[in-house]
Amino acid sequence: METRHTLIHTTRLVGLVLTTLMAAHSSHAALALDRTRVVLNSTDKSVSLGITNGNKELPYLAQAWIEDADGNKVSDPLVALPPVQRIEPGAKSQVKVQVTAGAHLLAQDKETLYYFNQREIPPKSDKPNTLQIALQTRIKLFYRPAALVVDPSHKPWQEQLTLSRQGDHYVANNPTPYYVTVSVASSTAKGSPVAGFSPMMVPPKGNAILGGSASALGSSPVLTYINDYGGRPQLVFGCSGNTCSVKSTIQG
Repeated sequence: METRHTLIHTTRLVGLVLTTLMAAHSSHAALALDRTRVVLNSTDKSVSLGITNGNKELPYLAQAWIEDADGNKVSDPLVALPPVQRIEPGAKSQVKVQVTAGAHLLAQDKETLYYFNQREIPPKSDKPNTLQIALQTRIKLFYRPAALVVDPSHKPWQEQLTLSRQGDHYVANNPTPYYVTVSVASSTAKGSPVAGFSPMMVPPKGNAILGGSASALGSSPVLTYINDYGGRPQLVFGCSGNTCSVKSTIQG
């Protein structure tokens, strides 16, 4: 999943109405990444992300950096190169996420979560009373050690997820060494997301409480997860007592 943060720089603002109109007009991102998540296998040492400048008239600067799971900027054991580059109107470029020497200190029996950040910096306007907005894209970056490189022919690890009922909530249990990103929880495959649920990640060999009530999800909950390629398959659970396991999957 991808999130965007907006950083606003102003020269002079003339009235709230003018500011609002200009912000609405300028809030569309010019720079686009070619994916919504990154998986970096340690055996590859680096991975390249494509960037496209969708603005046909203006060049933009692309600033890139890596954050750890707590939101702290890091340059080891992963680094984004180049940290800043200029992308001409309508042009394409790449940014590389590279493994550094400190990678040997990372856990080798489970994935480690990072975030890749890209901020687009527009050219300085020569017009007065101009509101300039820099959009920031933040996507998940999973470092996957060599022992965990996935064979596409194997059964998806997300299907090992189980649910256990605690009061009026379900707890998602993940016995695998991989993160599981759950984007939707519903009572049926074509049903609406239950009230109170928010997209979440279940950590490797860990668990997390599902938002929304267990009674609303019912005895056959359906969880939609996001795979390595941005696809959204569904896991259909069957429950016996307070324990639920995956009974079938729906490709998405």
